[in-house]
Amino acid sequence: MGKFESKLAEMGVTLPDAPAPAANYVPYVQVGDMLYVSGQLPKDGDTLMIGKLGDDMDVATGAKAARVCAINLLAQVKAACGGDLDRLQRVVKLGGFVNSTDDFKDQPAVINGASDFIGEALGDVGKHARAAVSSPALPFGVAVEIEGVFQIK
Repeated sequence: MGKFESKLAEMGVTLPDAPAPAANYVPYVQVGDMLYVSGQLPKDGDTLMIGKLGDDMDVATGAKAARVCAINLLAQVKAACGGDLDRLQRVVKLGGFVNSTDDFKDQPAVINGASDFIGEALGDVGKHARAAVSSPALPFGVAVEIEGVFQIK
């Protein structure tokens, strides 16, 4: 077990198998040492975390959904790296989409669920640029979707 997966294990996290795409696209594309990972949904086991922030979901639950998205992003990175997550050199950028009402203003707090997890799990390698934006709806009614750009070796 590598250093990143050891840290995840200390945190009580085991990466799932990389989720299969839900439509006609690939889960990631590698160009040189850059890895572009398609948007990941908050699917924990067989359960999708469905809800709309500002309506039927609070910020803390939304942040938990974002954390699940981040776990699924790392699962995709691990798959792209042939099972060796330690090939990850840098989390470059996360793009977070929050299913929220027109008057909801705490998208950054929701996406912090992913950023905080990535920072705790990966340390300096996990320091990233980020976007946190509102969306009137997301696939399957999920609360959050997050995509990522990573540098790998």
